Amino acid sequence: MSLSSIPDRNQPVVLVLGGGNALGSYLAGTYEHLQQQGIEPRWIVGASIGAITGAIIAGNAPEHRVPRLREFWEQAKIHSGFALHRGSSLRHAYNEAHTALAFLIGRPGLFGHRFPGLLSMLPWMPSDISLYDHKPLRQTLERLIDFQRLNRGDIRFTAGCVDLESGEEVFFDTTNGEITPDHLLATSAITPVFPPVEIDGRLLSDPGFTNNVPIDVALATPPREDTLCIAVELFSLRASRPASLDASAERANDLILASSTRRTVESLKREYTLHERIEPDGSSVTLLHIAYQSGRDERAGKSFDYSPASLQDRWAAGLQDMQHALAQLKSATFEKKRLNVIRLDPNYATASAEIGARARA
Repeated sequence: MSLSSIPDRNQPVVLVLGGGNALGSYLAGTYEHLQQQGIEPRWIVGASIGAITGAIIAGNAPEHRVPRLREFWEQAKIHSGFALHRGSSLRHAYNEAHTALAFLIGRPGLFGHRFPGLLSMLPWMPSDISLYDHKPLRQTLERLIDFQRLNRGDIRFTAGCVDLESGEEVFFDTTNGEITPDHLLATSAITPVFPPVEIDGRLLSDPGFTNNVPIDVALATPPREDTLCIAVELFSLRASRPASLDASAERANDLILASSTRRTVESLKREYTLHERIEPDGSSVTLLHIAYQSGRDERAGKSFDYSPASLQDRWAAGLQDMQHALAQLKSATFEKKRLNVIRLDPNYATASAEIGARARA
């Protein structure tokens, strides 16, 4: 089957966006290219920064979406006054310095210190359950998102969380109830960095350690018509061999956060194979899977690297990776199945951030 006609304007598109904190500017770049191509998602499913990105998209008129995303990341970045391009011998130190600065002073409009926070580990201090407070994020969300539009459902929106007590995954959907800033604070409350949020008697936090890219939610029920599902995640199972302790820590973090996606996709393949046996002529889902490939200078603290250069590189990488992924999708040929999985060719994304750097040069 040739997919040269996919995606077209009439085909349903579901967008699944994963978590990764400061890596999320990559998501903004991928969406910018989709919008440039006139591809409008009918449904956005997100976790953590993926949910926040999705809410900004679904909660704004089309012409305001990319500008609002730029506002968000402009506020998030550390305005240090300079940027080092990739390839500089000092770029790794530059990234690490900005990561340390984010932990030291927080990010205005995103998060700040709380008391006692880290000091609660001292024997004479009162206890606490998180290091930082992300209440400042509420005002940013209220400024950038039209929650009436979001809940009106022009684009269906789903945000994922995890119940800290039961470990159960919890999802909030605009088709079943109203999404508020509290839901977005909950989905981005990674433990123990940020405090969990209580909603309807449940203590909820970021689902990154359980389901960082909730593809299974988007594809739990086979759609009634041929559908394109685009899943974008911010951690990759693929990487070069680590050559330092810092790189080993980064690799461990990536594997923890990306492994659930692989298991989810394999499980969905089995489920859809059964659907195909029962209903061989049913609708087909094409899953286009894109993963951010970290630059060589990025290490374990990259999720809190809000440096101007890193945020810009990730955005540019997301745009170019989505461009390449759609080109790969259009040229793909295979036997049609109920679920067809296409992953961005690693030859395209040799290291996404390096692609972004070349685009800026």
